[in-house]
Amino acid sequence: MPRHVRDERRSHGRGPPDAGREPCLIGALGPILVSAAYFCLWYALLLGYQRGTKYALIREYAARGEAFDRYFGQDRRMLAADRAVANTQEQMVPFLATLWLHAAFVSPTSATVLGTVYVVLRALYPVLLGRTVGPTQTMRVAFATVPAYGVILALGISTVWAALAPGG
Repeated sequence: MPRHVRDERRSHGRGPPDAGREPCLIGALGPILVSAAYFCLWYALLLGYQRGTKYALIREYAARGEAFDRYFGQDRRMLAADRAVANTQEQMVPFLATLWLHAAFVSPTSATVLGTVYVVLRALYPVLLGRTVGPTQTMRVAFATVPAYGVILALGISTVWAALAPGG
């Protein structure tokens, strides 16, 4: 492990490494909190937004005397909720993998900052998508999606760069 990573890890702990903390966790509080925030966001979208939309539509369709077809009905509100959840889940592996590799081999501090930016951008996605999927949705979500991809790239490229650096 590069010396600057070991030094930074020590400097973020609440005392020396032998003060009741595992040395490998020193400095990991930021990435841990970012990961927890991401999971909270994903579950809020999954259990709150997507599930809430589904049950609201079931009630609305029943009030009109129609059957709600969850998977083949193509209701634009359900499609928007599904898209918000699916997009967040699709990016979960690349985000968390690059976040933790960056924290371990480059800097827990910069991983925390970049990870926080990513979670905020991901939280904006359903807002920019809107309550229904429509023809203008692609341009609006680009304001969250493109910078979020940039964060994943920054985390990944800086990690590879650190690994390939002399003494890395």
